[in-house]
Parts: sequence; C-alpha cells; structure tokens
Amino acid sequence: MAAKADGHDVLVVTRVVNKGPQIVNAGLRLIHVPLVRRSLNPFSAAWSMLRLAQIYVLERPDLVHHIAMKPIFLGTLVARVVGVHGVVNAPVGMGFVYTSKGLLARLLRPLFWVLMHILLNPRGSKVILENADDCAALIKNHYVRETDIRLIRGAGVDVDEFRPCQRTHDGIVIMLVARLLWDKGVGEFVEAARLLRANNPQVRFVLVGSPDLQNPANIPQNQLDSWRVQGDVEFWGYQDNMPEIWAQADMACLPSYREGLPKSLIEALATGLPCVTTDVPGCREVVTANVNGLLVPAREVQPLVRALQSLIDNPALREEMGRNGRQRAVAEFSSDRVVRETLSVYRSMLDPVHVGASRP
Repeated sequence: MAAKADGHDVLVVTRVVNKGPQIVNAGLRLIHVPLVRRSLNPFSAAWSMLRLAQIYVLERPDLVHHIAMKPIFLGTLVARVVGVHGVVNAPVGMGFVYTSKGLLARLLRPLFWVLMHILLNPRGSKVILENADDCAALIKNHYVRETDIRLIRGAGVDVDEFRPCQRTHDGIVIMLVARLLWDKGVGEFVEAARLLRANNPQVRFVLVGSPDLQNPANIPQNQLDSWRVQGDVEFWGYQDNMPEIWAQADMACLPSYREGLPKSLIEALATGLPCVTTDVPGCREVVTANVNGLLVPAREVQPLVRALQSLIDNPALREEMGRNGRQRAVAEFSSDRVVRETLSVYRSMLDPVHVGASRP
C-alpha cells in the first residue's frame, strides 16, 4: 500500500489462501500462483517458473521484490532469464534448510548454498536483511556483497495500534505467538509450562497460532492433541485481532531456534510486555538481555524455566522491562520507519527518468 501511495503500480504475485480480498480492497493488483513451499517436485518448480516468466514478460516490471528463499531462487532465476534487472531479495529467517538439524535439511543444504551464491545477490540486485547477524554471516561467506545489503528490521509494528494497557485479569499469562513449528521452540515452551505450573498454579501458558502444513518442521496433530489433553497449555489457535490478544498477556515468550526478525516479539514490545526469548539471530535483535527481557540458550528447557520463573517472581522487573520494550519499539521498530526504509531502497533502484519509458 505504501508503494502504491508513493506512485508505483503494484502487482502482488503470491499463493492466495485467505487474504486475497484484503489485498484487492487495498487497491493492489493480485495474481495467484500456487507455489508450494514444502514441495521438492522439480516439475512443480518448473511450472511455477514458467508462470512467473509469463507474468514478468507480460507485465515488464521495473522492479521485483522476492520474499523468502524459494521465491528468491525461482523468481531471481526467471528475472535474469527474461531481462528484469531491478531485483530486491528479502530472505526472512533463512528457512527450514538453514535451521533444521534433520536429515532432509542436511541433504538439501549443499544445493541451498550453491543457489545462495548464484541467486541471492546477482549483479544489480539489493538484499534486504532483518538482523545484523545475518548481514555479518552472509558477507563473511560471500553470499552477499556488503554494498548491496540493506538492513531493515522486519515488517514493523503499528505503535499506535499496539499500546500498553491496564491488565485486569487474575494470575499471570505467558504467551507464545507463532506458527506451531518445532523450530519455534513450541516443544520447549510446553515442557517449561509443565514444569512451572507444578509450583505456580496461578500462571497460565497460552499458545496463539496455527499449524503450517507446508513446513517440514510442522508439529503433527497427534502431538498437539496430546498436549491439549495434558492441559498445561491453552491453545487459542490463529487470531487476527492481535492487539486485543496481547492485551491479555503479562509476558511474551519465543524460544525459537532462529528468526529473521520476529514480528510477535516487536508486537509484544510495543504492548509493553517483557520478553523471554533465545539468544539467536533475530531474537537478540529485538531483546537486549536484562533491559527489555531475558535471553536463554535455544533448544534447552531448564534455562527457559529459570528465566520465566525469575520474571514470575518479580512484577516490578516485568514492569520495568515492559517500559523499556515499549520505548525501543517506538524508536526502532515502528512500521512508519520500516516503510520509509523500504521505499528508499525502491527509489535508489528506480531511475525516475527511465521508469515506465519502455511501457506502451
């Protein structure tokens, strides 16, 4: 929407599930391409590339912005073939292949590295990264030229919509907002809840989010059902009224294994909540230890339990960290700032003298 307001003709190409009407109602053009993220079928990938090539040839875009690794690999290759020179690539979180320790991820990783070298930052492109750790790692391993990196911290948060509020509920609510994936630390969260509720029955643990069936790290339904029966965690499912949801929490928790920049944490900061998260790329970009939250090692339950217990026992510290988090959200993570920085990248790549000159 901001790009359209800036005078650009915006076409969104994506797999449309349930947000299509919102995109169209915002005045944007929309084309559905059923790209299946989990699929390794080469014929499916080839079909998606042919569809993208058709769109790129017909639309003749001055600039394409690819988000996430599979669209980056397929879209950048198509752009190079059909002659689209303005390419912005934005890997978010680096994906399952980068984070997982499973056999499939290990088998795919060599191909992933090759594609990264070839397609992430071809000549003339820019790469938007969400955290400083990814910037340093990609420069060090020669995947991205330092001059082509733009650090933009996530999608931003509306700090007027997400605001601190007076919490009136009894007890303490600790909330994890994420897709129900193993690599979001959901398993560690549930185990920490089981251990903590034994001595803290007044504390409620809430999971907000839905499964992601296309992600190999998706948690099986039978495991989710087992956790529901145990009763240590409440499952609220997918919610689209997040300001109201966060208003019911006292603390945010995200024991993720790696992130680009977790939107749930910056929403929590803007709402004035202290955060307990892992000391990994993305998460530590949002939370400074002992200032607006606590950092713990990834994949470990006991440090997570100790960190949560320390904040359960100290309401004054929760309040202080919440204030600090709100200040940081306003200063560094507001959506207005992210929009300005993203539009600046677009403008730097579009010569106003020539934009549209080749159009009929």
